[in-house]
Amino acid sequence: MAASDPITVPTPDDGLPVEQQPPAINYILSFLLVGLAWGLTTPFIRRAARTHTPPPHPLLETDSVRSSWWKKRVFTAFFGVVDLLKNPRYAVPLLLNLTGSIWFFLLIGKAELSLTVPIVNTCAFLFTVIGEWWVEKKVISKHTMVGMVLSVGGIALCVQSKNN
Repeated sequence: MAASDPITVPTPDDGLPVEQQPPAINYILSFLLVGLAWGLTTPFIRRAARTHTPPPHPLLETDSVRSSWWKKRVFTAFFGVVDLLKNPRYAVPLLLNLTGSIWFFLLIGKAELSLTVPIVNTCAFLFTVIGEWWVEKKVISKHTMVGMVLSVGGIALCVQSKNN
């Protein structure tokens, strides 16, 4: 077989190529990575937003902005967003979180939607709880722990029922 010969893909009787599914571990890692990107970054984003003190902006003190309710709101919101995005403590976790959203949309194109959404959201919930414990030293209550166990159990039931 020469290097330029095409690779033959097995086809069913209708002659169309068979789409090969990636191994299950690829999906599991993808679910975990998206949940991690969404859940673990949220406490960091929250902490950065809470502790952020915006610098003064001379434009906000001009008479034309102070006299207009609309201009004041628009410029204040604009500078608030720009100031947060300039802060690496906010921007880096936000970028990772948004990257998780891109991974999610790529994932739902390949994986089964009825499993992908609850699995990823459950992973995000679990990683958010862990992130709050890590970042804010928040104690995980018994009720939250029960909710985490029930969430994982519910996902296990959904996966099991789809496999049967």
